[in-house]
Amino acid sequence: MIVAPTPQGIAEACRLLRDGHVVGMPTETVYGLAGDAYQDNAMARIFEVKNRPTFNPLIIHVASAEDAANLVEMSIEAQALMEVFWPGPLTFVLNRTKDCPVSLLASGGLDTLAIRCPAHPVAGRLIREYGRPLAAPSANRSMRISPTSADDVAVSLGDLVPLILDGGECEVGLESTILDLSGDVPVLLRPGGVLVEALEAIVGPIYQMKKESSPQSPPKAPGMMHRHYAPHRPLRLNATDCRVGEALLGFGEVGSLTVTLNLSVSGDLTEAAANLFRMMRQLDVDFYTGIAVMPIPSVGLGVAINDRLQRAAALEEKLNTFTHD
Repeated sequence: MIVAPTPQGIAEACRLLRDGHVVGMPTETVYGLAGDAYQDNAMARIFEVKNRPTFNPLIIHVASAEDAANLVEMSIEAQALMEVFWPGPLTFVLNRTKDCPVSLLASGGLDTLAIRCPAHPVAGRLIREYGRPLAAPSANRSMRISPTSADDVAVSLGDLVPLILDGGECEVGLESTILDLSGDVPVLLRPGGVLVEALEAIVGPIYQMKKESSPQSPPKAPGMMHRHYAPHRPLRLNATDCRVGEALLGFGEVGSLTVTLNLSVSGDLTEAAANLFRMMRQLDVDFYTGIAVMPIPSVGLGVAINDRLQRAAALEEKLNTFTHD
């Protein structure tokens, strides 16, 4: 059920969260599948609804940096970055405090926690009125296209989610940047809505993770499995033509090619990022045998866009701990 974020809608969402249910929550990045981060059963429900690998941690959403300090050990670097980028699309991986009340299921059994403060006013209001942090991965089946509208959530998850707060289209349209500050060296675990160059201007050089996680090395944050964000139709990258039966997802100038949809006619990477998941969803229909994507430059937000596309195009992981759609 999609509802407006009125006082009554927020109150009903809080009631469902208290009872261990999950709700759809808008953020500036993508829509989240929110559950009470303190309740193990709520975390299990998130994994169940998403059909998500249990070793893939969830991001914990808080209302402020002060709230985060109750859950994680705040480093000097984290505090400096929070002052600039929070609320916003930046997630930190930090060490849990000894008495951290967040469910261990939410952090995949790790001693670290992925945490962020969303900028969307509806998300902030829900977290404040509920009075507890909310775990909120993207509100879609695991490894499928992330939702950027309330309707996307309803289509992907249907009756599995009793309530979806409608906050309109997501402004950023890509998941948050994830920065690991739990060790001695800052590590970029996932590119996203905040550019690494902006982070390095404050904390200095950041090591960029290249190798995807494996069963022997569980991921410290979401979005690190090799195959992720995948449509049902095969995805072909860096396409310079369109084969019979394919949909062509364009970017910028297309020359003589006939594109089905264009991420940004003007070649604007910010516009392309905002359109990415919505357009992939529009093309992921039985009418097409596959989706071809034109080249996108790996600069700025193009790094995050290509990260999503490469994971979506990858062959399925042969992991016996994985349950696929």
